[in-house]
Amino acid sequence: MRRAVQTILFALVACLSALPLAAQGFGALARVVTEETRVIMAADEGGGVDLTLGLSQPVPFRVFTLADPWRVVLDFREVLWDGLPQGFGEVPGLASVEAGAAYDPGWSRMILTLEAPMLPRIAAMETDRATGAARVRLSLEPAGDAAFLARSGMPPGLAAGIAPSQPAAAGRQDGRLVVVLDPGHGGVDPGAVRGDHTEADLVLTFARELAEALRRTGRAEVVLTREADVFVPLPTRVTLARAAGADALISIHADALAEGRAQGATVYTLAETASDAASAALAEQHDRADILQGIDLSLSDDVVAGVLMDLARAETVPRADALAEGLVEAIAAGNLRLHSRPRMEAGFTVLRAADIPSVLLEIGFMSDAGDLENILDPDWRVSMQAALVAGILDWAETDALRADLLRQ
Repeated sequence: MRRAVQTILFALVACLSALPLAAQGFGALARVVTEETRVIMAADEGGGVDLTLGLSQPVPFRVFTLADPWRVVLDFREVLWDGLPQGFGEVPGLASVEAGAAYDPGWSRMILTLEAPMLPRIAAMETDRATGAARVRLSLEPAGDAAFLARSGMPPGLAAGIAPSQPAAAGRQDGRLVVVLDPGHGGVDPGAVRGDHTEADLVLTFARELAEALRRTGRAEVVLTREADVFVPLPTRVTLARAAGADALISIHADALAEGRAQGATVYTLAETASDAASAALAEQHDRADILQGIDLSLSDDVVAGVLMDLARAETVPRADALAEGLVEAIAAGNLRLHSRPRMEAGFTVLRAADIPSVLLEIGFMSDAGDLENILDPDWRVSMQAALVAGILDWAETDALRADLLRQ
């Protein structure tokens, strides 16, 4: 049994129609699909609440719980609440629901106040690749006071409550970089396994810590493609990055090789032909989980779409290469272990966004005892994360200067 979830990427908004909704103070990315949205009591005898939300498109979001009173807080980037159906949220278990804008710019928020403590049990998301619409589900199950308190708390840097209505503002105006971190694998796909350790868990821990390190600089907004042990299809990870307005997408892994030896960090960029046989095998391994889940990873671009994406990649590829080189240089400057060939290329699906500079970072190989020891060491992780923060921010400065020159 997987451990209970505190924070979940894919969650669901509920709203009690008796409460007036705050006017949305910004241009929303997604709208509620009314006919796909409902909240009901859980079918099992243990009680609980099942919520389903239809969205016009996937958007990143985060979930956390707060005590005194018992609350589940859901932040979306971003959702317009106009489509919530009449009476939505009027079920036993929910004392009240508020929805509006979060204090963090560019985020929507809803707060579910509970009649008794409940924790998330199931979080899932389905995306219709033909229409781009999404349907998400959150199942809450009863929990004891102690269990709820153990998993509750405000994430660093956030303010509680619903923000007052604000004048509309177009786009991001604070100048912060938007970085999407993609912890590989999750849910039915644990990735590499060594003893009691799974790649999915290790890279999620690393990504959460890296996100906080980036946020503490005050120069970056960070979104994770998953914040719990849930399965996220590879194409959806790219969609979430695009919905977040990502300036960069960094997918994080810690693989294991069945044959041969490898150690140290490696940074990959997209190429149809892999740098070597090991890179090709890793790309196949990463994509296999989606194939098993019934996701068609074949490219189906028509001629016009292909040309447009080629044009977009003509600008994006050099930027991704520069990001990869910057990360390698920063890791080397931090005296941290690098692979003998730290810059590689492969056809990873998660790197196929034509409009977002994307890299895949292997922080090390679980098949190497030294690398695994490092990944489990909090002090090593702090050093690696500091190097990555420096590399990302240096790249952002150089990338901004390059963009200014191009505009001139």
